[in-house]
Amino acid sequence: MFRKLVTVEEAKKLLDQNFTPKPLGIETVSLSEAHGRVLAVDIISPFDVPPFDRSTVDGYAVKADDTFGADEDRPLSLKLCGEVTIGEAPKVKIGRGMAAEIVTGAPMPEGADAVVMMEHTVRKGETILVHTSVSKTENIMRAGSDIRKGETVLKKSVLLSSHEVGVLAAVGAAKVNVYKRPRVAIISTGAEIVEPGKQLASGKIYDINAHALSAEVIECGGEPINLGIVQDQADQMKTALKEALTVADVVITSGGVSVGPTDIIPKVLDMLGKPGVIIYGVAMRPGKPTTMAIINGKPVFSLPGHPASSLLTFHLFVKPVLIKMTGRTEELPLTVKAVTSERLFPARGRRTYVTVTLKRDKKGKIMAYPVPTGASGAITTLSKADGFMEIHENQQFVHAGETVTVHLFKPEVYYSLMK
Repeated sequence: MFRKLVTVEEAKKLLDQNFTPKPLGIETVSLSEAHGRVLAVDIISPFDVPPFDRSTVDGYAVKADDTFGADEDRPLSLKLCGEVTIGEAPKVKIGRGMAAEIVTGAPMPEGADAVVMMEHTVRKGETILVHTSVSKTENIMRAGSDIRKGETVLKKSVLLSSHEVGVLAAVGAAKVNVYKRPRVAIISTGAEIVEPGKQLASGKIYDINAHALSAEVIECGGEPINLGIVQDQADQMKTALKEALTVADVVITSGGVSVGPTDIIPKVLDMLGKPGVIIYGVAMRPGKPTTMAIINGKPVFSLPGHPASSLLTFHLFVKPVLIKMTGRTEELPLTVKAVTSERLFPARGRRTYVTVTLKRDKKGKIMAYPVPTGASGAITTLSKADGFMEIHENQQFVHAGETVTVHLFKPEVYYSLMK
């Protein structure tokens, strides 16, 4: 099959023209299952949070006017009229010259408009000596001061982290509507790979890609379906791809897309549906053999077999699609400016991606150090890398000391650099 390479921009444009990623529907999950899901509706609070005025300290609920003029040397006396505890409605009413003992979080009793901290009082029988004055609402959290009734507390398309789950609990949401997770079938190819855990015979290597790509899918909010290792034979590959297209919304294969005699995936894809292969090779390094197809409305990404190449092309082409299919607001790439530590040369006529580690030098500048790859099959290329820089195909080289943009693999890298 003749390979016609397209540029990275052309590849993205062709993908956009042939497939529009969008959420796959809505389902309801319990609050305990909501973490990591994407909200499908706005959440509006049905009540104030907190639903009542409550004390923020241990002390005495009082009328603020009754404490005016109190100080350390001249305390004012108030009469103890009862106590207020957490979890029940106050049974006391605060009149002029009265005080009720109250604990942190307990609801304010009727008539009280402030709380005197315990350490600013002395109790003598039924008399409370107040050694400081307080103003109205002091040491009180007002009803609705956190969330107002009718307030939109969460917008749809937000990814539900522990913080958002806490908000859902605060407004009493036992169940929540979320977007369905895209199911992503993953197929590894090659006679040389075996499943981790099995005995490694001479000439064999463990299947890295299926598990690394599955982890990437989970991080994007998808549900990976590992269909295992398929041999480079047309009939077996056709059967496996048919199954993948039946059980999943997106298919990823790794290996089998170069120009060797066993690289049969592009040929098989064109047998399975229309429009078939839309991209057969991208003018980039690494990742040149990357192939993409649309089979009866479902995208198939056939990535290179080398692990570092496979993960990089996933980051560039697959991740943006999955993010949109999960219903999340499209993420802007997280980038930092850095200074190159050495001169870099791109592959002639191809977009070149250089993985780098980032460190601040003694002057505080962020320096980008290329990760020695040896070959694109080295999985440690990405395990050691903080991100990658892009060198345009028309650029001859990058000078040492030149300022470049580095695309980060993880947000944690950004936060560590900004400390």
